[in-house]
Formats: sequence, C-alpha cells, structure tokens
Amino acid sequence: MGEFEKSISFDGRDIRLKVGLLAPQAGGSVLIQSGDTAVLVTATRSAAREGVDFLPLTVDYEERLYAAGRIPGGLLRREGRPPERAILTSRLIDRPIRPLFPSWLRDDLQIVAITLSMDELVPPDVLAVTGASIATLLAKIPFNGPMAAVRVGLVGDDFIINPTYAEVEAGDLDLVVAGSPEGVIMVEAGANQLPERDIIEAIEFGYEAVQDLIQAQRDLMAELGLEIVQEAAPEVDSTLENFIRDRATDEIKKILSQFDLEKTDRDTALDAVKESVVGAIAELPEEDPIRVAATADKKALDNTFKDITKKLMRRQIIEDNVRVDGRALDEVRPVSCQVGLLPKRVHGSGLFNRGLTQVLSNCTLGTPGDVQTLTDDLQQDQQKRYMHHYNFPPFSVGETKPLRAPGRREIGHGALAERAILPILPPKDQFPYVIRVVSEVLSSNGSTSMGSVCGSTLALMDAGVPIAKPVSGAAMGLIKEGDEVRVLTDIQGIEDFLGDMDFKVAGTDTGITALQMDMKIPGLSLKIIEQAVNQAKAARLHILEKMLQTIDKPRSEMSSFAPRLLTIKIDPDMIGLVIGPGGKTIKGITEDTGAKIDIEDDGTVTISAVDENKAKKAKNIIQGMTRKLNEGDVYVGRVTRIIPIGAFVEFLPGKEGMIHISQLADYRVGKVEDEVAVGDEVIVKVREIDNKGRINLTRLGIHPDQAAAAREQATVNR
Repeated sequence: MGEFEKSISFDGRDIRLKVGLLAPQAGGSVLIQSGDTAVLVTATRSAAREGVDFLPLTVDYEERLYAAGRIPGGLLRREGRPPERAILTSRLIDRPIRPLFPSWLRDDLQIVAITLSMDELVPPDVLAVTGASIATLLAKIPFNGPMAAVRVGLVGDDFIINPTYAEVEAGDLDLVVAGSPEGVIMVEAGANQLPERDIIEAIEFGYEAVQDLIQAQRDLMAELGLEIVQEAAPEVDSTLENFIRDRATDEIKKILSQFDLEKTDRDTALDAVKESVVGAIAELPEEDPIRVAATADKKALDNTFKDITKKLMRRQIIEDNVRVDGRALDEVRPVSCQVGLLPKRVHGSGLFNRGLTQVLSNCTLGTPGDVQTLTDDLQQDQQKRYMHHYNFPPFSVGETKPLRAPGRREIGHGALAERAILPILPPKDQFPYVIRVVSEVLSSNGSTSMGSVCGSTLALMDAGVPIAKPVSGAAMGLIKEGDEVRVLTDIQGIEDFLGDMDFKVAGTDTGITALQMDMKIPGLSLKIIEQAVNQAKAARLHILEKMLQTIDKPRSEMSSFAPRLLTIKIDPDMIGLVIGPGGKTIKGITEDTGAKIDIEDDGTVTISAVDENKAKKAKNIIQGMTRKLNEGDVYVGRVTRIIPIGAFVEFLPGKEGMIHISQLADYRVGKVEDEVAVGDEVIVKVREIDNKGRINLTRLGIHPDQAAAAREQATVNR
C-alpha cells in the first residue's frame, strides 16, 4: 500500500490520518493525529494456535517520554513498567473493540498503540481507540466495525467534544463514548453528581459525533479501494453438540428453575450433570464418532455446556421475567453493612455485603508527604491525594491460584471506585489529609467494583472524613434476544458471565459520580441505555438507604492512631530558614518534637503527629522562626556564644541576635562573662534590626508583664 493521508474535519478540529507510511510489516497501521498529539496504532493477526477456544486478543498502549520532550529518570534512563494511566488506556481500547470480533475467531490478535507526540490540548486515549478500529480494518481482520470513540465534557451548560485537559478539569463531566454502527458499545465517565438526564443527553451527544467518525472510516476504506472484511463462521460438525444437548438440557433447566439454590449448590448440581454426560460418552464404543470427537476436542463439552446454560437462563428471563435466584428483574439482593469492624489502628473500616458479594474496605489517613506523585506519566506534576486500591484474591471465588501483583482488572476496578468517590471528598484546604482506601474482595458473586464503592463510603465515614455526601453503586445487566430486551438490576456472577452487558453506575442521592458500561454485543440503543440508567438510580438509592442505617454521617472524631495535622502559612521567602542548611533546622525540629513536617512551595506548612501536643509544639517553633520581628518584642532565649563585646542569644529556633556588652545591665559591665555564660537562659528585647538584617538585643527596659508573657510562651513552645 502506498502512502495515503486523509483529514477529517471534526467538531472544529482536524483529525489527520496517515496510512502506508509507518510499520509496513504490521497487519494494519495508522498514525492518527490531532493538534500535536500523534498516536501510532497497529493491528496484527497470527494463525490460530491448537487447543485455543477463546479469542486471544492482546491490547497494549504505551507512552514514550520523548513524546513530551522528556528523558526518563532512574538508573536505566528508559521507560519501565507502564504507569497506571497507560494500563487504563489499554483497557479503554480493549473494551469497545473486543465485542466486535466474531465469536468464532480464534486467531491471535494484537493491537498496539504508542503515543509518539503529545501536547497539553489533545488527550491521546480516544484517538487510540478510533485508531485501533482503523488499524483493524486495514489489517483485513474479520470485524463488525467500524468503531470510534469521543470524549464529552461539560463546561457551563454546554457539552463539548474532545475537550482539553484543562476543560475536563474545570468542568463537571469527563465522559468517553464508544460506538459501532449498531449503537453505543462502551461508556466510561466521571461526573460531579450530575442528574441522570444530563448523563443520558451527554451519551447521545457523544454518539452523534461517533457516527461521523464511523462514516469517515468507511470513506477512508472506499478511497483506498478496500472492503471491510466479513468472514463466514467455519462449519462445525454438530453431532457431539447434539448428543450433549439431548442429555443435559432438561437437567440444566430443572436446576436453573430451583430458585432457592445458593450459588455453590447450583454450581455443584451443574457439575454433576456435566459429569453424567462425561460418563455417558465414556460408555460409548471407542470407535463411536461422538466419543472420537470428544477425545479430539477436550473443550467441546465445557463450551457446549456453557452454551446450553446460557440459552436456558436467558430464555427464563425473557419468557418468565424471573432470574436464577428467583428475583424480579429490578430487585436488589439483600444488603447488610458494618463499620468499625477492625481495631482503630486501622483508621476506618467498612464491610459491605450484597448477596454473596462481600467487600471489606479500609481507610488510612496520611500526611501531605504521602501524596502520590505521578512522575512516570507524560503529564508532569500530577499528584493524587486520594488513592483507591482494589484486591481480588482467589479465595473470593473459591479457587486456589498463586498471588500476583495487581492485574489490569484490579487496577481498572480500583480506578472506577476512585473516580466515584472523588467528587464528594473535602477540599485540601479544609481537610489536608492524604487518603488511601483499600478494598479487599472477600467473596465475589457480581459487581465487586460497586461493592467497593459502597464499602469505601462506609470506611471514609468511619474514619471521620467529612465527605459531602455518601456514595453507593449498582451494576445493571442486559439480556437481549432479537427485539426482546430485559434490563437486570444488581447482576450476579452468572448473569454477568452469560449476559450481554455490565453497566456500573455510582452516585449520591443528588446525581451520578461515575459510570462504566461494557457490552458483549455489537451495540446498544440509546433508549435501552436510558432505561438502564434510570433503573440503576432506584437500586442505588435502595442500597444507600441500607448503608445510612449503619452510619448516617462521618464520625466527629478520628481514630486516636490517625495523625493530627496542623497547617500554617509562612512567607515563601522563609522556607529556606525553616529547612536550614542541608535540612539541619527542620531535622532538628522533627527530632525535638517527634512531628513530621511537610512544606509546599507556596509556603503551606503541614505538621503531623499522632500526639497532637507534639504537633502543636512544632507549630509554635515554626511560627516563632518565621514571625516578623518588631522592635520591642520580648523573648526568652539561650546564650549560644560569647565574644569580648557581647553575647549571642538564640531567642527563636534558627534566629540569633547579639546583646552588646553595654546592653547586658543598667550598670557598667567589665567582662561579658561576669553577667552571662553559655547556656544561660535570658530574657531579651529586640532593640533594632539594622539595614543588613542583623538583630541587636537588649536586657534593658523590659516591663515585668512582658517578661512574664515571654516566659509563658516559652513554656508552651517546649
């Protein structure tokens, strides 16, 4: 293919495409640019591997620091493991494109997106999503596309397409909408408690823009003389499948209609049916075609069994409007909550149960020095003062697996819960703590991410964090068979696994703070999305009511083991004085008081200690050091050294002045040593500050009341 360029005029900005220039050995590649942001996206297909019964799709997004004109830090001076933002972008690309590949496809597929250049106006993530669709089309991979994505922001009362970072930060909405020709296929959003109607309008606004990008991709393929590949599914011998269906269907249907069965009992009963089919196959002669087929394809039984269960469960919901646990379509499982479950060395804890899903969230309050600096991201100087981490151990689903570092799923669920909580946290100037919440999934049967949102709210209130409003969340599901559609409230594991949608919605009683929608079908109409959003509100409020019965507001007092923070503001020119040469002064204050001290560039000083008296002592010392001196001020000081003409006195930490020999007493002094010695405590008054900043002190003319006040302040500072 020769080089080809195309420019798409899109919402006042140009999106420029270059194909045939870069990565010629990739299956398909495109350089997609907007402003000074440029992302290279490739899609490559390899032959299927023997024994693979799923779509082996890998999506990787990577950032190069040269894209922002930076050199990596560290010993190696090269990029290391991808930062969290890159992992989340990989998921953002994966989630809308994965459902668009045919279900029968088993070839190895890899999509790689690399940001080669980036400015501060155009985020690369939505460009990468659209680029993945173009690269897939160019690679001639079977694909129910095209697909595209846009970001929607809300500035004032106006929606805008693909806002800048600054516009997202200043607005009340950060929404990514991805769509196919058949409808919306993925939604990801953070919002500042926006009403449901605003969210629905924003999704509709974004999908209209997505359709323009879809048409542009069709035009590109036509201009290149290429067709969008649509391969037919390979023919499969159904003899073995029919044998399994004949022996398993009635038994599976009977189990799915026993609504009183717990998840583990249902799974055990289904496994027993599967074993009976295995036994029936084993009884067949070795040369029987069914037994030969089962021996050749070890996974045929599992796949067919899953397909039977899926169809029967879905038919039961469509025809009878009842679910496998007997719930109505809009019914939430039983909810229970606890707070303060752990000792107060854990600053706050909340246990959230919904059905068989159980999440224990734990809150830790830290000092400003605990802030997370995102130094590896392309955008510099980003800091996080709220962190949410999500853990999913194997025992939560009754399995045994090696424990590993958090995977993409854990990072993604943690980020979603973090986004849901951020809008209701107190501002830094009112609550300067750094906050970390860790959600431990102890039992999983659907929607653990929303369970972690609820558990986090409980833990924050138990820790005494003055949140603006409590947040809850629920996950909605979908069963779509032809024109028949059923939206499910609070989906459990089997409905997520065998259903068509996982739509998580979190928010307060005022509005939505976060949502995430993933599909397993090629698209969903806006009408169904509206139904799901509104149905989620009722579920969210029901869960919130149960939470508030346990704890209805943040505790008035924090754990005695949480650090006490005191904040003062000093002149930025005084920062060097507080730190001292080589950090000597600030280290001395820390050693003397046991308090931790953090200083920001604007002169904000945060002092922390578990013992509040230690924090107050450090505060008094720093205030004394940075206090503007006035002639006539009286202090208690200590003689540090003596010279023939006077004595030097440290009257504030890091501040010395000299008492001239003539100012030691109201009579003639022969030798300085006759009046004071090194280490003596003396009461002094600031006599003058000369034009070089030198401080001259005196012991003369000090009123008894001034002396008493100075002694009292010195006692407090100690």
